[in-house]
Amino acid sequence: MSGGRRGAARWRPGLLLLTLLACPPAWSAEPPRTPETIPGSTRVDAEELIGLVERLPRLVIIDSRIRGDRKQGYIEGSLSLPDTETDCASLARLLPDPAQPVLFYCNGVKCGRSGHAVTIAITCGYRNVYWFRGGFQEWRAKGYPYLQE
Repeated sequence: MSGGRRGAARWRPGLLLLTLLACPPAWSAEPPRTPETIPGSTRVDAEELIGLVERLPRLVIIDSRIRGDRKQGYIEGSLSLPDTETDCASLARLLPDPAQPVLFYCNGVKCGRSGHAVTIAITCGYRNVYWFRGGFQEWRAKGYPYLQE
């Protein structure tokens, strides 16, 4: 390496640009959005979630938000399992059968917690995974009932 201490990393302007494009700064006008789809899962909206509950009596609904977020409300019947606590063992305790249908949600399209949990569930071998991408924000905006702690 020339010019600088031995072993020091060279500054690369292109790397800075790539970092800014991949990870918008906190002052960015638009918060990051979740992906449109997650391979291996079925994305649903609020109405489709209601249909699933009617069609699939064994459906388990998992709220992937941190427990404090449930104070603002949660979908009735949902179980709290934050994405930070989601792994194959925690899922197996709730869902011993990998074929059992499971749906994950969090706060909405700008919340990555449910998408993270969906990816973990698929990696753990769950086959009937649904993702309510619009999450609690969509549920509440459409006027559907919810519970509060």
